[in-house]
Amino acid sequence: MTTIGWMLTRMIVIRFLGILFGIAIFVLTLEAISYATEILALEKGSPSIMFKYMLMRAPSTLATFLPMSVLLALLLTLMELSYRNEIAAIWATGASPRRLIVMLLPLAFVTGGINFLLNDQAIPSAAPKLKEWGVADYGEKKLKLGERDPIWMRSGDDILRAASSNAESTVLEDVIIFRRDPNGILREQIIAKEAELQGDRWNLTNVIVYYRENLPASRLDRMVYSGAMKPAAAGARSGDPEEMTISDLNYFIANSGFGIRPVWVYETWWQKRISLFFATLVMIAICIPIATRFRRGGGLGLLFATGVGLGFLYFVADGLSLTMGELGFVSPWMAAWMPILTFGALATALSLRIDRV
Repeated sequence: MTTIGWMLTRMIVIRFLGILFGIAIFVLTLEAISYATEILALEKGSPSIMFKYMLMRAPSTLATFLPMSVLLALLLTLMELSYRNEIAAIWATGASPRRLIVMLLPLAFVTGGINFLLNDQAIPSAAPKLKEWGVADYGEKKLKLGERDPIWMRSGDDILRAASSNAESTVLEDVIIFRRDPNGILREQIIAKEAELQGDRWNLTNVIVYYRENLPASRLDRMVYSGAMKPAAAGARSGDPEEMTISDLNYFIANSGFGIRPVWVYETWWQKRISLFFATLVMIAICIPIATRFRRGGGLGLLFATGVGLGFLYFVADGLSLTMGELGFVSPWMAAWMPILTFGALATALSLRIDRV
């Protein structure tokens, strides 16, 4: 990396860290104060629970504001350089916008990697404890009494749900088996008080079978089910893809989502997880060409407003695209990659135009 590249990287990193941690501490402190009563009730007489809660919430907060912090740090750096007429000096050395973007590629991929690790490792690790506490947004996600850690399994077209199990998942309680035809339409529903794995078969007790044709329900003391069940990954049994690791997403995709959610939801989030590597690169690729229009210190407010406006537009488009992918309106890859490809094309067009000018 050239001297200019090191200088820009250092300036951006210092501002990036200040902005990111400043926003994160402010948001976490505000949330802790807002829910102080609920948080302190988790460990009565232990003020340290406030710090533990903030620590658990930190990964999701950092992941939320990381791309925007990169954008703001880059804009502040460019504004400072423009105010001191240093952008004009940089262009005078022959450094084109595309070359500057290449110089900042290590920064883009490092921040993208951090963003990926926060979403793929840190958030899934903290989610079970936050759900157990049930504070703030996790109050709605907290599982009902008797359903603390439900098990989801799949065998062919059939889906099984159990309220709880032993450590080896060989004895299940409060079992429901949804038997489906090849088209995914429910044909039978089997409810059992308990299911025990013996060999390759599940022995069900206290069984009620409901049929699709509105036939009278069958009540049996015992029933044998021979499906080879694959359990949903522990820690991801609620089916929330945003709180799964990429390996959990792969497992759910391979097993059609275990009937919790449509498989395309998990495919969309898998694609989205990979695209996180390139989110900060898009921020850099858009802002560098814009800065060339303000190379001599004029219109700094317009530079900042334009950059923030494009960044805000990107995040809105990204959220809408992800929602459309979850609803199945567009294919998973399009939902995850279309905002990046669109704004990447815009950044390329701006760079080419400026190079010709």
